[in-house]
Amino acid sequence: MADWIEAALGDGRLGRAAERVVRVLRDQPRFASYASTAELAERAGVNVATVVRAAQALGFSGWPALRVELRSRYLASLSAGEVLAEHAGSDADPVRAAVRADREGLRTLELTLEPGRVRALAASIHAARRTRVVGSGTFAAPGLQLAHAAGIMGYDVERFDVGGTALVNALGRMGPEDLLLACDLWRLPTALRAAVRVAGQRSVPVAVITDRRDSPLAEGAAHLLLVPSEGVGMFPSLVPAMSVIHAVLAELARIGGDGVLRAVRDTERLWEETELF
Repeated sequence: MADWIEAALGDGRLGRAAERVVRVLRDQPRFASYASTAELAERAGVNVATVVRAAQALGFSGWPALRVELRSRYLASLSAGEVLAEHAGSDADPVRAAVRADREGLRTLELTLEPGRVRALAASIHAARRTRVVGSGTFAAPGLQLAHAAGIMGYDVERFDVGGTALVNALGRMGPEDLLLACDLWRLPTALRAAVRVAGQRSVPVAVITDRRDSPLAEGAAHLLLVPSEGVGMFPSLVPAMSVIHAVLAELARIGGDGVLRAVRDTERLWEETELF
């Protein structure tokens, strides 16, 4: 945590009060990753405005955005069993707790998401010759939704399992006019990192959806969308990431205009002809 804070500050320097805020972040990461602005201010012995200024000095728009980063970094340092223990006993009704956690994740996303980044990603997909989407395990789900719905709208978007010859072969056919979208939540598989590295070597623009601003995939990425991801069990929640995908699809429909409408109608006609439904 100390190394990350120093890197975030760069050559910048903090005042004495803001330094007390950073000391809490450094020494009490678990508390800081849960705390409200007022709670952190009280623990550091400063006012709320100082907490906001400290967050901005670290490169964030405010405390909510910094807290998402802290929480993601803290959880990423734990094993699945440790994450489960982190949440153990926190609520007597895990079903309602899961719904509340997702609602909180969406509230945090609404506070921290930059709509311009979503529009820019959609514009790149719209302009790309082809878009290939990669993710690992359950975290491939946002890519599955994007590929399926964008394909119905006439876009050449395909999801690949991370690793294996199919993905490598696909990357070999890609170039600067294409786009690779990677979903990096919780832990980063080495195969996903390798895929992004190969894309970079071939000058393929890379977009990343992640819960950590300093994801190893972020360096050199043409697009970076940050999402909260904490759930109530041992695995992260995909609800905020899926919400971002929904927003990207909505923007694709808008900028695609009549072309998207024709593609959807043609797809539905094919469904009817082949009696899929």
